[in-house]
Amino acid sequence: MIPELIPIWISIIGNFGFPIAITIYLFARFERKLDNLEAIIKHLSDVIKADNKK
Repeated sequence: MIPELIPIWISIIGNFGFPIAITIYLFARFERKLDNLEAIIKHLSDVIKADNKK
């Protein structure tokens, strides 16, 4: 976790509660993983198309 974001996280936990803060954190991580997965699938699709053209 980036040290500059710690005060923001403390504020979120204080205002909204621990479960909501954890949910937001997990959604942010999950979104990044989905973006990576999308890029990998796109690359795989391009490789398959190139292989079919041969």
